[in-house]
Amino acid sequence: MKTENSIKARSLSFAINIVRLYQRLSVDKREYVLSKQLLRSGTAIGALIREAEHAESKADFLHKMNIALKEANETSYWLILLKETGYICTEEFEPIFSETEEIIKILASIVKTTKINLKRLE
Repeated sequence: MKTENSIKARSLSFAINIVRLYQRLSVDKREYVLSKQLLRSGTAIGALIREAEHAESKADFLHKMNIALKEANETSYWLILLKETGYICTEEFEPIFSETEEIIKILASIVKTTKINLKRLE
């Protein structure tokens, strides 16, 4: 449970950073397409984790966490694309990308552990 609470807080903080990056990109760089995709996937992570808190079953919890993991992976892609196309510099990219990778690791661990526990129940 402690890891799940940690990911809940981290994903909220991460979403706030994604919103702030989106605001900078749309105002300063006038970039709307890629940054909107980043905003969507980056904020979906925390929303899905929140949904998983009140899952109807362990299978539902696993499903929501798996989708959160996919959204985190997609967020990683949009961040790389924004960096490689010059919309964000290395100094902006590194900390938020690093946090994305950490969130991916935590979610992957939660998914793996949940799958193992579900198999034990069968």
